Amino acid sequence: MSQTILKNTIEDLESLRSKVPLVHNITNYVVMNNTANALLAIGASPIMAHAIEEVEEMVTICSATVINIGTLSEPWIQSMEKAAKKAVSLGKPLVLDPVGAGASNIRNAAIRRILDAGNPTIVRGNASEILSTLSSSGKTKGVDATDSSESAVETGKSLSKVTGGVVVISGATDYILKGTDSAQISNGDVLMTKVTGLGCTASALCGAFAAVQKDQFRAATSAMAVMGIAGELAKSKTSSPGSFQVAFLDALYELNADTIKQRLNAK
Repeated sequence: MSQTILKNTIEDLESLRSKVPLVHNITNYVVMNNTANALLAIGASPIMAHAIEEVEEMVTICSATVINIGTLSEPWIQSMEKAAKKAVSLGKPLVLDPVGAGASNIRNAAIRRILDAGNPTIVRGNASEILSTLSSSGKTKGVDATDSSESAVETGKSLSKVTGGVVVISGATDYILKGTDSAQISNGDVLMTKVTGLGCTASALCGAFAAVQKDQFRAATSAMAVMGIAGELAKSKTSSPGSFQVAFLDALYELNADTIKQRLNAK
């Protein structure tokens, strides 16, 4: 286990809870409630706002912005572009979750438009989404991954070069990449794949940690560590997906340094 990642994760979680950062989310209808509750449970404060008339104001008052393309329409894409431009102009963390990348032309176009508007500091997706964000080589099945996280590592490195930021590939092992830096988090449980929106939650947590930790690679690594450990804790309480959602929120809320020390599997 990496002692550096362990130390950083504990410190970053303490910092998040002491600072209670505002995190702006332009996210999808499916996960709005779960995402907001996860941010509250970990210690952040969520704002869920997508109206084009107010996104610049929301970006301005918040410490980080998370853009999630799960349920798209043209007005939403315009809001995402505007929010991305504003975040970059203010030097604030910007997280992109390219949900379902490669599944449709509108999603691919939306990703290009958002990237043109401003390079995100963190891009987080499953392997298929990361592959398709940079090229059309990924195979998608809706928003589910059909590629292993390891298979997307080289593409993730290339995408990091394009954006100049961090790329997170979620899977049985989470890969966090930026330039020559890389980390692997092997926490979590397969039951997490049976609950909709947990990938979106991971992106929101990346935003929360990015809001309090200037080193975005470190922030993303801490977020994925917390995410995986909370999944394991939830699985220890239940083996059914419905109750897992509640147990996962409780695990985020109850997470502490001792539990992180006991469970973190990182390198």
